[in-house]
Amino acid sequence: MDPVQLAAVLAAVVLLASMLSVELGVTVALIELTLGVVAGNVFHLASTGWLDFIAAFASIVLTFLAGMEVDPVYLRRRVKASVGIGVVSFVGPFIVASLAAFFLLDWSTRAALIAGTALSTTSLAVVYAVLVERGLTDTGIGKLLMSATFVTDMCTAIALSAIFIKPNLWYPVFLVVSLALILALPRLAPWFFGRYGDRVIEPEIKLVFVCLLVLMVLANASNGHAVLPAFVLGLAMSRHYSEHREEQKRLRVVAFAFLTPFFFIKGGMNVSLGAVAANLGLLGVLLAAKMLPKLGLVYPLARRADPRHAAFSTLLMSTGLTFGTISSLYGLNAGIIDKTQFSLLVTVVVASAVVPTAIAERWFLPSAERELGTDRRHAGAESEEYV
Repeated sequence: MDPVQLAAVLAAVVLLASMLSVELGVTVALIELTLGVVAGNVFHLASTGWLDFIAAFASIVLTFLAGMEVDPVYLRRRVKASVGIGVVSFVGPFIVASLAAFFLLDWSTRAALIAGTALSTTSLAVVYAVLVERGLTDTGIGKLLMSATFVTDMCTAIALSAIFIKPNLWYPVFLVVSLALILALPRLAPWFFGRYGDRVIEPEIKLVFVCLLVLMVLANASNGHAVLPAFVLGLAMSRHYSEHREEQKRLRVVAFAFLTPFFFIKGGMNVSLGAVAANLGLLGVLLAAKMLPKLGLVYPLARRADPRHAAFSTLLMSTGLTFGTISSLYGLNAGIIDKTQFSLLVTVVVASAVVPTAIAERWFLPSAERELGTDRRHAGAESEEYV
């Protein structure tokens, strides 16, 4: 199938996913993941260079958008809860999955560490997509989840870099440019957006895309990854976008209309049902190694931080996708794991994106209107107490 034909087929899949999402009341990301599995295994659609690029860029844009939604004031105010939930969400699965892969599955030490890294993640993409679609990004529970997810994925990124990635001479350049963009863009944005913004050609979106693509180029050259600096860049821009909601909405529309559907579909296409069917026992061990520590360790802290939504928080913190796939793909490309191990890890990652999210939305989804009303009442009470 040539690139144009593949694009047309996947565009139809994207449209179908959107329609099913509306009809079924399920987050579109889950349907896109599921249809990606079907497309890759039933219809044998294979990824191409253009799809790989769009999916990679979409993951960076999603991460930037997720950082943009984090409230720095809230993060500082709830730093103990955010860091506590985020750290245990990483540490538990990392240790358990690594030990299970090494002792129970007889994987090599480095392959077991890849498994621990891949299964320790919480998906910023999935959490952010759910919160946006359900109108929860501005609520207390939404802010807590974004903050804790950031901590978890920061731990995963550090682990992947410290254990496996070998930086080269480009790495200092990558760090310096990342820091320069994080410091400069929030200061440049008011002038640039004021001078060139509010036009149909959307220069402000193009400026953001240029910055993210620069991070991707330097990350590839330095053997790093652009996800973490992209999130911090979004976090640095969060105050600007909180004051310019229309700019934020336009950027979000571009991402969710075109970029993110291909990211989620590509994630589903990575799953090999044949390899999974032949290794169901191994799949069960790996899935349990990810889910049980997440559920057992996160729930007590989530209950302490927000008792009303502890189950919802715990389930979303158990999701995985972006960094899990990145870690697995790194292991495959570096020769640390084979294709069967890669398929098993990616299947667990995708399953952890679909199953906990579906349960959370079906039985534990908070009401956005009620949460916003509660948050406003709490803010009013705190203001009166301060006065």
